Formats: sequence, structure tokens, C-alpha cells
Amino acid sequence: MLILAFDTATGVATSALVDDGETLAERSTVPARVLEDVDAVLRQGGAQASSLEGIVVGTGPGSFTSLRMGLSAGRALAFALEIPLAGVSTLDALAAGAPGALPVIDARRQEVFALVDGVPVALAPASLRLSPGQLCVGDGAVRYREVLEAAGAEVPADDSELHVPRASLHAGLAGDFGPAEQVEPLYVRVPDADRRPA
Repeated sequence: MLILAFDTATGVATSALVDDGETLAERSTVPARVLEDVDAVLRQGGAQASSLEGIVVGTGPGSFTSLRMGLSAGRALAFALEIPLAGVSTLDALAAGAPGALPVIDARRQEVFALVDGVPVALAPASLRLSPGQLCVGDGAVRYREVLEAAGAEVPADDSELHVPRASLHAGLAGDFGPAEQVEPLYVRVPDADRRPA
């Protein structure tokens, strides 16, 4: 199955073209360039958009604006090409890139998005319960390195590929493909624009 996958939930957007588990092309840039990246991976992989059989998009959590860009692009492409869409959590993709690691995404507001007992949550980095030597990956792990390492965690070098939610991993994690409108974002908390002052 020829799959186009991309994730725009974090500061590094990734795109990939995957055919039956083999990555034909992959690219990392910024969320605002998602459609340019889609065109680039199709060209690099020698494929036409009309030959795609499915699209996988990262559902977050992450930056509200960047996440909406990716979901909108995924839905629009799926509708235009009349192919099914699947969503994959950005946290799950990070975890798949570093088995046994705790995925930690910068949630701003001095919080991170992470998995606690398999459930995505937003909390202060110091509130994470970490075992000694726990590997933490993602842009939140980089940003709060000092806090996490003080709690006994290990964080790879800032430029490690383990901190990037690879789109090729999204393709491998995709479950059921279906109508584009069924794929929903995973916000975890209310967007800043919807917060009411106390």
C-alpha cells in the first residue's frame, strides 16, 4: 500500500512516502511547509499523487496551529484524491522511534504532553514520575532536559533523531483507514484562544 504520511504537531514537521513498509522518501522541515514537503517526497519517491492509496496524519498533541495545518492538509488531500485517511498520535510515533522511551512534547505554558499509563496528559515536567535511567525523547525532553535529568531521566543529545516524530513511523502505526472527517485532533487540553480568565 502506497502511503503518504506527515506530522506537523511539533516544531519539526516530517513527511514520508512509504510503500508496503519501505520508506521511499522522507523529509523534515517546518509545519508551514507541509504541502511543499508532500510535493517533495512524492517527487523524490517517484510517485504521482494519483497513485496514493492512503494518507496518515499526526493527530498530536502539540501546537494547536501547527496541528490544525497538518489535519487540514490531510483531510483536503484525502477528499481531493478520494482516498482514506488515518490518524496516529504524535506521542505514539515518538515512542515507536525509541522503544521503551517516554515521549515528551513541549506543551508550552511550562508544561509537557506525555503518556502516563498509556494516556496522553499535559502536566508540569517536574510532575512526571520517572524511574532512574528512564529515556525521555521529544522536543519537551530537550526543552526541560535539566528538570528531567535531575529526576534521574536520560535525554539524548539535542540533535538526536530520537526527538523527531518520524512520518515513516506514523505509516507503520496506522490502524484503520477511513473517511477523512473521522480523523480528529488530540488536543489533550483547551487551546489558548478558548481559555477564559479566572
